[in-house]
Amino acid sequence: MQLVQKEIRLQACRRGFHLITEQIINAIPEIGTMDRGTLQVFIKHTSASLTINENADPTVRKDFESHMNVMVPENAPYYIHTYEGPDDMPAHIKASLMGASVQVPISSGKLNLGIWQGVYLCEHRDHASGRSLVLTAFGI
Repeated sequence: MQLVQKEIRLQACRRGFHLITEQIINAIPEIGTMDRGTLQVFIKHTSASLTINENADPTVRKDFESHMNVMVPENAPYYIHTYEGPDDMPAHIKASLMGASVQVPISSGKLNLGIWQGVYLCEHRDHASGRSLVLTAFGI
């Protein structure tokens, strides 16, 4: 059994949904030595999240952002946590709805994603700094 863990820092991204699959693959080349296993990707933030979805059509990512903004609006009159601006509390809610981690099978030295799947960084803040991810791959 092989276990590899790395922490990476992504560059700051504008608010929205961004494909980061290639950045993850490039950061942990040890996956190439694993016949079978799992990669867990964990984000160390409370106002951004991760998910897996469409990797080909960028309009899917735009629609995700539009829908999340309708589902979790800014300036809701019942928000109490407003110290960091109108996007802060909605960002926390969106991050909890989307999730802080994803798991992807490793098969024959590659991430075993579907042909149309990619890992998204879901950036929920207007002016976020870079985001830190913990990548943990284990396999044989």
